[in-house]
Amino acid sequence: MTADHPNWDPVLYDRYKSYRDRPALDLLLQIPGDLTPREIWDLGCGTGEHAAVLGARHPGARVHGLDASGEMLAVARRRPTDVDWVQGGIEDWRPSAQPDLVFSNAALQWLPDHGRLFPRIMQTIARRGVFACQIPISEGESWSDTLRAAKEDGPWEAKLAHVREVQPTARPEDYYRWLGPHCASIDIWSTRYLHVLEGEDPVVEWMSGTALRPLVQALDDEREREAFLAAYRRRVEAAFPRQPDGTTLFPFPRLFMIGRR
Repeated sequence: MTADHPNWDPVLYDRYKSYRDRPALDLLLQIPGDLTPREIWDLGCGTGEHAAVLGARHPGARVHGLDASGEMLAVARRRPTDVDWVQGGIEDWRPSAQPDLVFSNAALQWLPDHGRLFPRIMQTIARRGVFACQIPISEGESWSDTLRAAKEDGPWEAKLAHVREVQPTARPEDYYRWLGPHCASIDIWSTRYLHVLEGEDPVVEWMSGTALRPLVQALDDEREREAFLAAYRRRVEAAFPRQPDGTTLFPFPRLFMIGRR
């Protein structure tokens, strides 16, 4: 594990697989039907499911799946698919051939400076190619606010100050301005999913597979880790109370972009 790239747990991440897959499938459905890509990259491919879907949809294309996590790629490499799995950071990604499709589902929110990152990705794409991206919306959302408050309110604050975390999502208008000059067409929209979660501690479990994990891994002392989790759990219980039927409602908005050169 490094400070920039924590160890990810594929089993924990997939615990709410049906909910996590929905935005990716919604994004895949909006990729233009007339696109016949020869070179495809899935940036932040995780366990590789969506790269495999792209390979099946476009059998004539060379598909690459990029992820920084060796644990995730170990699962991806067990898939019966002809995908080129590459371990590395998106910030260092420089394709040797112009891609016709760059797909990224819930990955770019970990990287800073979207005003530079998104145009750079768009500029790598071949003429008439597509950039399809989905990122969670964090600003002003309870899922993000509770995590930030717990991080900053305790003796662990100094240890967690420099841990990589989900970056604030810019406004849709900002992404339009950043991508627009490099696109022949662009479509940006948001969807607010209401996840109905079951179990004793479902929001903490959900977050343990994503944004909470780097913070927990940065705390070496077990007692401090447990104290941090208890403080976070108290905030989560207040923000996401159990419903009379025993479920927990977890609103989660996401921002989608389809840009075409």
